[in-house]
Amino acid sequence: MFTWSFVALEAVSAVALIFLVLLHSGRGGGISDLMGGSLGAAAAGSTVVERNLDRITVAVALTFTFATLALDLRLQ
Repeated sequence: MFTWSFVALEAVSAVALIFLVLLHSGRGGGISDLMGGSLGAAAAGSTVVERNLDRITVAVALTFTFATLALDLRLQ
């Protein structure tokens, strides 16, 4: 039961991590442009949204890393 919960956590965090990385705007924009990210740098709160997206991405990446290491130690 404990192992399956880490497998589920890792799968969910992997999909979320892929989605969050695609939301980041690159040099030419990204999927975030489709959701209102292309309003320009002068738009109020655009830097706050990017900063929050960065924080969420880092938190999900750490969750993915923790789940991977826990599974590795559990299955040894």
